[in-house]
Amino acid sequence: MPNIKQQEKRVRQAARQRNENLRWRSTAKTLMRRLRETAGEGDEKALAERHRELVSWLDKAAARGMLHKNTAARRKAQAARILRG
Repeated sequence: MPNIKQQEKRVRQAARQRNENLRWRSTAKTLMRRLRETAGEGDEKALAERHRELVSWLDKAAARGMLHKNTAARRKAQAARILRG
């Protein structure tokens, strides 16, 4: 348990940041799952829309530092493979 005021603040900040990071990662996983499900259905227009949504989210997450840029690039490459079939 922190004894110093600044340590208490850092604990609060870390908890807030952890929740925010979890939200970005969780949403990225959800969007990837939706992309895979849509690929199974075979609807090309819906598949392209899901892919665009996922890539946009990954780019935003990488820009904000919620995901490492290489992690975002790797996941975008995986999504592209799903898109191609």
